[in-house]
Amino acid sequence: MLKPFFKSDDKDFYLLHGDTMELLPQFEHKFDMVFADPPYFLSNNGLSIQSGQIVSVNKGKWDKSEGFEFINDFNRKWLTLAREKMKEDATIWISGTMHNIFSVGQILNELGFKILNVITWEKSNPPPNFSCRYFTYSTEQIIWARKSDKAPHYYNYELMKQLNNDKQMKDVWKLPAIAPWEKSCGKHPTQKPLSVLTRLILASTKPNAWILDPFTGSSTTGIAAKLSGRRFLGIDQEEEFLNISKNRKLEIENKKVFANYKQKIGCDIESKNQDLFIVSEPEAEYKTELNLTKKGDRLTRYWQN
Repeated sequence: MLKPFFKSDDKDFYLLHGDTMELLPQFEHKFDMVFADPPYFLSNNGLSIQSGQIVSVNKGKWDKSEGFEFINDFNRKWLTLAREKMKEDATIWISGTMHNIFSVGQILNELGFKILNVITWEKSNPPPNFSCRYFTYSTEQIIWARKSDKAPHYYNYELMKQLNNDKQMKDVWKLPAIAPWEKSCGKHPTQKPLSVLTRLILASTKPNAWILDPFTGSSTTGIAAKLSGRRFLGIDQEEEFLNISKNRKLEIENKKVFANYKQKIGCDIESKNQDLFIVSEPEAEYKTELNLTKKGDRLTRYWQN
């Protein structure tokens, strides 16, 4: 049985330390949803502007590209492993930019996924373009796909409509980039805002669903999952980021902080009352415990609640 880097007291939030390519084959659990923010491979020694300061775009060795075939091989490997951890009716969300999203889309089709939507997240507060030779980069794409062509997927149409003033929600979401209050436990270079993750979790899962993030970073996915009444497993090879993730989970165990964050997210996703749309969700269905063992493992197959 894999030993978690962190396991919350409520047994609904787990972190694993290591290479996701090595860890995913080591357990049998199937997930209701996967969110992945894989490397964009844009660390090319360029410059950008952040908070009014000129900064390097380099994120780390994990974000450096070794060419087109390298990117395709990387995406093929992790998507194959993630697909094996998905229930038949599960869906996957993958975020990216022009640096990696075309490769991701190609590999999804190659592996038999069915692409459902490509969400364009328009940042309401993007950094300016440093060179003044291009249009300002203000969007990221998030591909939504299901495991296969045949198995139906879950989509909470009524809830998304309710969050959009009783109109069908479009595939362009205008939401702010990361806010200062979301960095209270430390900063991750590619941290996503809770408003984005909460919306896609509510759109595609039911309460108590298990969500996997194979490149968890500071675990915005996990925090959004907990705020939305879901369960979570995150994997990362950087201990620094896992410590941020752990501290973020411990932070929202304070009831006042938890309520404050829910209120802030409610404002971000245009809901006057966060509890209203949580109540409007379907009854909880998922009771499966997290299984971090392989077939034939002699150890206990489940962690008891």
